[in-house]
Amino acid sequence: MHSPKPTPETDWPSELYRILKAAGVKQMSYVPDAGHSQLIRMFSADRDVTTNVLTTEEEGIAIAAGAWLGGQRSVLLMQSSGVGNCINMLSLSAIGRFPLLMLVTMRGEWAEFNPWQVPMSRATQPSLEAIGLKVMRAETADDLVETVESAASFAYESDQQIAVLIGQRLIGKKKW
Repeated sequence: MHSPKPTPETDWPSELYRILKAAGVKQMSYVPDAGHSQLIRMFSADRDVTTNVLTTEEEGIAIAAGAWLGGQRSVLLMQSSGVGNCINMLSLSAIGRFPLLMLVTMRGEWAEFNPWQVPMSRATQPSLEAIGLKVMRAETADDLVETVESAASFAYESDQQIAVLIGQRLIGKKKW
């Protein structure tokens, strides 16, 4: 028995990896997250990319600033619950006007089992916009691939701060 051929709906992490590599990403920071696990594995296996495991999400903002000052592009992966940890530190990217690209997997939405995820889910987009980030959202694999490609170009070519929200339905129901 063979595995079915990957489709955009099942293999969007590979497409995101390809897009981010083509955009020149040399550093990837993350707090471990099941929704980003495939992308984390791909970047971790890439000897040309420095991966940074964070103890808290706001460290990734500082790493992104340092990467840019050192001449490298970075991407920050996190879950929506981590956005609340970053709000104050996001002032660094807003005031410093350096490129910031965040890929945020959403929790507290579709088929969520954990009620503690719901409040921050509701606050994620308004909080990011209030601090000055451009927020883009994707609910399907095709939209996500196109959105990340656009967001990477916008962030790195126009020195913008962008968060791409990845809808929970795309990631799938979390199983405990």
